[in-house]
Amino acid sequence: MGRGRLRVLLGAAPGVGKTYTMLEEGARLAAEGRDVVVAVVETHGRSATARMLADLEVVPRLSVTHRGVTLSEMDLDAVLERRPNVALVDELAHSNAPGSRHEKRWQDVETLLDAGIDVMTTVNIQHIESLTDVVEQITGARQQETVPDGVVRSADQLEVVDLAPQALRDRLADGRVYPAARIDAALSNYFRLGNLTALRELALLWLADEVDSALKSYRADHGIASKWEARERVVVALTGGPEGETLLKRGARIAARSAGGTLVAVHVTSQDGLRAAHPGALAAQRSLVESLGGTFHQVVGDDIPAALVDYARGVNATQLVIGVSRRTRLSAALSGPGIGATVIRASGDIDVHIVTHAAAGGKLRLPRFSGSLTARRRVLGFVLALGGGPLVTWLLVTLRSDESITSDVLTFQLLVVLVALVGGIWPALFAALLSGLTLDFFFVSPLYTVSVGEPLHLLALALYVVNAVLVSVVVDTAARRSRQARRAAAESELLASIAGSVLRGQDALQALVDRTREAFRLNEVRLKALDGSILASSTMSDYEAEAGFETATETETAARAASTIAVGERATLELCGPDLAASERRLLGVIAAQMDQALEHRDLAATASEVGPLAVADRMRSALLAAVGHDLRRPLTAATAAVSGLRSTEVELSSHDRTELLDTAQESLDSLADLVTDLLDVSRVEAGVLAVSMHAIDVEDVIVPALDELELGPDRVELALDGDERPPVLADEVLLQRVLVNLLSNAVRFSPEGAKVRLSASAFRGRVELRVVDSGPGVPGERRDEIFVPFQRLGDTDNSTGLGLGLALSKGFVEGMGGTIEAEDTPGGGLTMVVSLPAADPAVEETS
Repeated sequence: MGRGRLRVLLGAAPGVGKTYTMLEEGARLAAEGRDVVVAVVETHGRSATARMLADLEVVPRLSVTHRGVTLSEMDLDAVLERRPNVALVDELAHSNAPGSRHEKRWQDVETLLDAGIDVMTTVNIQHIESLTDVVEQITGARQQETVPDGVVRSADQLEVVDLAPQALRDRLADGRVYPAARIDAALSNYFRLGNLTALRELALLWLADEVDSALKSYRADHGIASKWEARERVVVALTGGPEGETLLKRGARIAARSAGGTLVAVHVTSQDGLRAAHPGALAAQRSLVESLGGTFHQVVGDDIPAALVDYARGVNATQLVIGVSRRTRLSAALSGPGIGATVIRASGDIDVHIVTHAAAGGKLRLPRFSGSLTARRRVLGFVLALGGGPLVTWLLVTLRSDESITSDVLTFQLLVVLVALVGGIWPALFAALLSGLTLDFFFVSPLYTVSVGEPLHLLALALYVVNAVLVSVVVDTAARRSRQARRAAAESELLASIAGSVLRGQDALQALVDRTREAFRLNEVRLKALDGSILASSTMSDYEAEAGFETATETETAARAASTIAVGERATLELCGPDLAASERRLLGVIAAQMDQALEHRDLAATASEVGPLAVADRMRSALLAAVGHDLRRPLTAATAAVSGLRSTEVELSSHDRTELLDTAQESLDSLADLVTDLLDVSRVEAGVLAVSMHAIDVEDVIVPALDELELGPDRVELALDGDERPPVLADEVLLQRVLVNLLSNAVRFSPEGAKVRLSASAFRGRVELRVVDSGPGVPGERRDEIFVPFQRLGDTDNSTGLGLGLALSKGFVEGMGGTIEAEDTPGGGLTMVVSLPAADPAVEETS
C-alpha cells in the first residue's frame, strides 16, 4: 500500500474561498466515481459553504470534553475505518482539543496519508510557521496556530486560491465571511486593504519560490544540466568597466521582449581580491540594474569564463550578455583567445550576445609597460647584481675544478633569480648579461677571453635572459596586485568612512572635506562657492602636525589657490599640501562628484524649504480672502441689518419684532464668533502652538457631551462601544469633544433623511479607534486628502456650514494629541471617518 497524495489549497486570508473550492473539487471527484468523504469542514455560518456539503458524505465528528466544555473534532479513527479514496480536511493548522490522538490536525493528515488515503486540505499563508513574524509585522496579530513549512512543501499539489483584496473586502462587507457584528472591526483591523494586498503578495511569492525550488530539485535529481526556458533569464556579465551601462541596457531590452523575463547582473571577483574593478563604476551599475528591475550578484572565481557559465547555468539562464574585449589587437594576439571566445565554447545551449561598445580594443599598438616596484627596490637590485656578481665569481674561482662548471652555472642562475626577486626586470636583465659574460670569461675555455665558440653558449646566455624576464614579470605582477589591493582597501575604507560620517548625522559637506584632508594628509582643504564664500573647510590640527604628518612647503602654501579641483558647476575644492599622485586624483574625483551631489541636494532642500511655506501661505491667503469675502459677510450683514432696524425711528416696532431682531443679531454674532474662533484655532495649529493637555479619559465621557451639544438622540446616532474591552484613551478631553462634534455634524448633514449615523469605539494594537460612519454620497478616493485642507468644501455651496475648517481643525487637534484621522469607504456607500489615538495605561492618572 503506497502513501496517499496531499493536495493543499493555500489562501492569503480567510474568506478567499479555499473551503468552497475544496468542496467543489470534492463534488467533482465524487461525480467521476471517486470515493470522497468530508472528514472535517468548518462552515463558519456561511450558507454557500453549507450548501456544498449537502451532496457529500460527512464523517460524524468526535466530541471531546475539556474543562466542562464539549468540543467537536475530526474523528480520525472513523475516517481510517471508512478508508475513502479522498478525505477533505479543512484548516490544516488547527490545534486539536486536549485528549485527541494528535496535538495538531496536520499530524492527523500525516496519519491519513500513511494509510494510503489521498487528502485535500486548506491553509492560510499566515499559518505557515516561517512567515508568522512577517505576518505579525503586516497585520499586528500573532498567529497561535501554525503548520511547519515542510508539511506544506511536501504536498504533491500546491495551489493558491486567489481573490483580489478589494473583492474580499466587498465579500466581507456583504456578510459572506463573518457575522454582521464582526464586519466593522474586521474591515478596520485585519482586513485593511494594505494588509490584504501584502498577504496576497506574500502568498504568491511563497508559491513562486516553491515552484522555482521544485524545478531546481527536479533538474538536479534527474541530472539535467541544459537550460529549461520556463521563463527568459538574461545574465549580464559586468567587469566594472565603462561598457557596463551599454551591456545592462541591451540586456534589459532582451529581457523586456518576453513576458516575465528577468534581468540578472553578475560581476566575477578573483579569490585573492586583487583583480581591479572600479568601485564607483560598479556601484553606479548596480543602481542602474535595480532601476531596470533586475538584481545584482557578485561571485568569486579566478577562472572568469568558467565562473560566468557556471553561474548562468545555476540560475537557469537563457541568454548571456558580455562585452567585446577591451584588449588591443596585439595583446589579444599574444595572450590567445579572450573571455568571449572561451565563454562561447563553454556556454552550450545558452545564447551568448557579444555587444560592442566605445571602450572596445582599438588599433594595433604596443602595450605600455609600467613597473610596480618602488625605485628603492630597483636600486637594491642593481646593488645586489654589482656586489653579488664579483663576490660569487671570486668564490667560484677559488673552488674551481674540471667538474664544477654545472654548479657554477646554477650558482649564477640563482644570483639572477635573487636579483629579479629584489629589483624586478631591469636589474635582472643586467645581472643575466653580467653573469653570462663572467661565466664565459672565467669558466669557459679558452679562459679569460670573451668569445663564443659554440652555439650552446649563445643558448645559455639567452636562457639567462629568459629566466630573468620570467621571474621579474612574476615579481612585478605580484607587486602590482599587492599595491592594487592596498589601494582598493584604502579607497573602500575612505568611502566607508565618509558614508559613515554622514549617516552618523554629520553635515555631508563638512564630513567630505574632513575625510578628504585626513585621507590625503593635506594641510588644509577648503570648499569654495563660485562667489568666493567658503562652504566648508578643514585644517590640520597641531596634534596631527606634531604626529609627523607631511606638511606643505612655503612655495606650496603660496600656490595653494592654484591646486584646485572643480566640483561640478557649483564650487571648487582647494587643496594645500603635498602633490597628489594620479591615482589619488582619480579617487579625489569620486569624492568631488559626491560633494557636487551633496551641494545639489542642499540647494534643492533650500529651495523646497523656501517655496513650500510661500505656496502654503499663498493658498491660505487666497482661501482666507475668499472665505472672508463670502462667509463672514453673511453674519455681519444680518447683524448690521438687525441693529439698524432696532435703532430706526421711522418705523414703530412691536415687542415681537424687537425680540426677533435681537435674536437675529445674537445668532449672527454667535456665528461670527464661532467663525473667528475657528480661524484663530487654525492659525495656532499652523504655527504649532496649539495647547494640548493630555490625560487618560474614557471615550464615553467625551461622546455624551458631544451628542448633547448637537442635540442628537438614538433616532439619529447608533452607538457601538466595547466598554469592557476598551482601555482609556490618552487625549485632551476638550479637543476630542470638538473633533467628535465636527465629525458627527458632517455625518448627520450628509446622511440621507432618516438614516442613522454609526459611532463605534474599539481597541487595536495599543490604539483606540473612534469610527463615525455615514451612508451619504461619500468622497472619491483621489480627493480624500483635500477634505482636510482649510477652506475646502469640495463643491459644497451651502453657505450656512461655515468656512470649511471643521475637518482641518479636527486633523490638527488629533495630530496634536499624537493620533491620526483618516477617511475610508463605508461598505454599501458613504464615508467613514476613523480617529486613532494612543491607549492610556489605566494606572496612569495624567500626563501632559
